[in-house]
Amino acid sequence: MTAAIAWGFLAGAATGIDRHRLARLPHLEAPVTRPVLLDLFCGAGGAGMGYHRAGFDVVGVDLKRQPNYPFAFERGDALEYLHRMNKLGARYDAIHASPPCQAYSITGNLARSQGKEASTVDLVGPARDLIASLGVPYVIENVPGAPLVNPVTLCGSSFGLKVRRHRLFESNVLIPALPCDHATQGRPVGVYGSKADDIPQGGRTARTLEEGQEAMGIDWMPWSSLVLSIPPAYTEHVGAALLQHLAVAA
Repeated sequence: MTAAIAWGFLAGAATGIDRHRLARLPHLEAPVTRPVLLDLFCGAGGAGMGYHRAGFDVVGVDLKRQPNYPFAFERGDALEYLHRMNKLGARYDAIHASPPCQAYSITGNLARSQGKEASTVDLVGPARDLIASLGVPYVIENVPGAPLVNPVTLCGSSFGLKVRRHRLFESNVLIPALPCDHATQGRPVGVYGSKADDIPQGGRTARTLEEGQEAMGIDWMPWSSLVLSIPPAYTEHVGAALLQHLAVAA
């Protein structure tokens, strides 16, 4: 369900949750009894779903309309939104950001080499500067080659998925590293570009949307969103580390 954003007091509160802070956050359409995570550059919600499964309530922000985002959502510039929330005194328990990655990704470089449009805007640095200044646990996710600081790499093979989809995670909280398990995984299924493409040197893209969704552990978004997403299993793992940190700090 895509939740509409409304402003007002959030009904209900649990021990350890600051009602005054929640009064300044977007309405989540239910009494809030769990930590709240802000999902910046949220896309269709692959990362957000993992955090939800880990134990967070999630609010997503993206510049593009995201009709398939399964949680509370506001359309707008992610960093402007964060500036606005900060001025209002709103404080999320944790923040995740997945800035656009075409400046660093293999597919972005390939597109440029073919004369196609691909963004070269670098939002990793500006996102880090703003998020880190807020003093809350944060995670920045991006592709290999992105300028992240001491990142942990996660792979679909570590979670029994059919995709590899290596992704980097920078955080001010310790995220346990997991080894890849390519040998057990075997020939991976690619979820990028077009469906039913054979890949030189092994592998292929998913033949159908359903195969791509199964490979990613996602069942609610179309191919155009799926190719830009990350498996929820990644952020469920990361989210568990964030929650452990919050419990210790409480």
